[in-house]
Amino acid sequence: MNNKKITLSSAILIALFGLSGCGQNVSSTSSTGKVLSVTNESKTLTYPRTKQVAVIDDYFGTKITDNYRWLEDDMSAETADWVKAQNKTTYRYLEQIPYREKIKSRLSALLDYEKVGMPFIEGEYSYFYKNDGLQNQYVLYRQKGDAPAEVFLDPNAFSEDGTVSLASIEFSEDGSLAVYLISEGGSDWRKARVIDTKTKKVLEPELDDIKFSGLSWVGNEGFYYSSYDKPTGSELSAKTDQHKLYYHQLATAQSEDILVFGGSEAEKHRYVSGEVTKDGRYLLVSAAVSTSGNKLFIKDLTKANSPLITVVDNTDSDTYMVSSHGDDLLFVTNMAAPNKRVIKVNAQKPTPDNWVDVIPETDNVLSVSTGGKYLFAKYMKDATSLIQQYDLNGKKIRDIALPEVGTASGFSGKKSQTTLYYSFSNQKTPSTIFSLDLASGESAVHMKSKVKFDSDNFESKQVFYTSKDGTKVPMIITHKKGLVLDGTNPTILYGYGGFNVSLQPRFSSTRAAWLELGGVYAVANLRGGGEYGKKWHNAGTQLKKQNVFDDFIAAAEYLIKEKVTSPDKLAVMGGSNGGLLVGAVMTQRPELFKVALPAVGVLDMLRYHTFTSGAGWAYDYGKSDDNAEMFNYLLGYSPVHNVKAGTHYPATLVTTGDHDDRVVPAHSFKFAAELQAKQAGANPALIRIETDAGHGAGTPISKTIEQYADIYGFTLFNMGVKDI
Repeated sequence: MNNKKITLSSAILIALFGLSGCGQNVSSTSSTGKVLSVTNESKTLTYPRTKQVAVIDDYFGTKITDNYRWLEDDMSAETADWVKAQNKTTYRYLEQIPYREKIKSRLSALLDYEKVGMPFIEGEYSYFYKNDGLQNQYVLYRQKGDAPAEVFLDPNAFSEDGTVSLASIEFSEDGSLAVYLISEGGSDWRKARVIDTKTKKVLEPELDDIKFSGLSWVGNEGFYYSSYDKPTGSELSAKTDQHKLYYHQLATAQSEDILVFGGSEAEKHRYVSGEVTKDGRYLLVSAAVSTSGNKLFIKDLTKANSPLITVVDNTDSDTYMVSSHGDDLLFVTNMAAPNKRVIKVNAQKPTPDNWVDVIPETDNVLSVSTGGKYLFAKYMKDATSLIQQYDLNGKKIRDIALPEVGTASGFSGKKSQTTLYYSFSNQKTPSTIFSLDLASGESAVHMKSKVKFDSDNFESKQVFYTSKDGTKVPMIITHKKGLVLDGTNPTILYGYGGFNVSLQPRFSSTRAAWLELGGVYAVANLRGGGEYGKKWHNAGTQLKKQNVFDDFIAAAEYLIKEKVTSPDKLAVMGGSNGGLLVGAVMTQRPELFKVALPAVGVLDMLRYHTFTSGAGWAYDYGKSDDNAEMFNYLLGYSPVHNVKAGTHYPATLVTTGDHDDRVVPAHSFKFAAELQAKQAGANPALIRIETDAGHGAGTPISKTIEQYADIYGFTLFNMGVKDI
């Protein structure tokens, strides 16, 4: 699930992410807590008992029974016992897969290479992230000139098992100070540490209970951060809907931090962030009630007690600062421009009636970065990258030539830089880092990937298929060269389809393992995403959400029609909002897929908004208590509520983390319980619950290897593959 303005350094993520006939028979089914048994040719699978305690809710006169509400209590011993029992059952099943260790070994080999991120300049140093191979967390290095690089921060030393990660870091403008956030067990709740970059010493006690926060310095005196009040009860699942922006003055207690924005019960904002211009003159405050659209305010920091001045007074559009030059501010916005544009405005008169286009809207979706006194327009054309360089007045300098069709990211840095860096990859091509000379526009290879994967043996192509209502949808299909299209190829179809998120082609070592196993990997760019701008996003939201599921179903039908695969060899995969996608299509068209892999999914659509910051997702989903029409629409596709007794569902491996405080694991718990109680076919319905893990960010490499070995093994085993 995407949260506004919350990003993780792409360097940390580089290269990691970018079968019928098993002789199974169901011996009994149960909706009252009896033992359920599935007989496999090698072992007997017995599901743990999951008791049913009816809780009845009334929605606009319609009564809905929730038999598994008790699984929402993440603090109860009973839920903990259920988790242990389910994991025991799941791992007993996975252990029978004969090639599970072989897949794990290949994943380890594909991930065991030196991975280095793009350099970035802070003060006198060039910093970069690096992983020597199978380190659980990336290490942050730095070097001055040609001197040898030294370790600056090693998150692997934060904990013995690698479950404490470096979530983000922000340097003061002169590079002498830094504040970084750590995540424990994958939680979205963070702790902040302030350090002197020269000595690497922590300067003051940690700041606690920070969540969904950027960090922005005011000189070397202090910084802005965002958080919610610590919830009472469960920190994992309790509702948090009042985000606040604070200012922390160095050498003072966190209890003395100044509330800058938020805290009004009359007007709650779920996502609030603050950003200071590089010259320290202005503070920009963004406030949103949902994951789409934000209000914008500005404060003059050169004047004591200056008020917040409104720039945008509604949440009908998204507007963020790109850069500043004295009183001139550059914003990127989709106001009156669904594909986005860059505008310039004077800070003294910042309202939209004074905006002037610098880079007008085009037919392609725009994102923007700055470096070396230039703007870089990073366009998406059919989900792939098109890069153009502009001066700060909007004059086009040149197109940036890319090696081939794929995804380029980076192109950012200090105003003083004459060289910037960017990375390029696609589904089959490992990431290469390039340096870009800003004067000439010439690119040079800075560092090639050392992954042990021969991309020349694979091919990747983009196709356009037709969805149910006639909409053309792009999909990228990747596989070994010379693949015979006879319908027998094990295939994973991946999708997301929400929150304006775009799935651009990127290399992933975990995906490479699937390709090497002979599998096909297809990624569909569904409505609800951002591949074609705001209109494409809106076409997959609220009362149009079914379009997303129809797009995904049509992608599966295309792969079957073209004999890339068949229903007996097709798996469907997605995480978070993509987990909802998988849950919806497998309950709507169970006969279309052999395997379903919903990860950290939003699966109870009637109650998602009652947990953590879930109410902020209502722009995409709507809420069950909005009105009767919205309730009935959500009920119509909510995966938890559409598991029907007597139905043959695909072999399902639900995955989640016990510390996921974004999409709480209760979604997955309840869905798995429903499947186990009602599955009529021979396919297993299992749940794999990772301990000390959250929504995904910061997951140790060791856990990633184990998880994908289990996912791929489960998939191939249930497709009838005997050996690899």
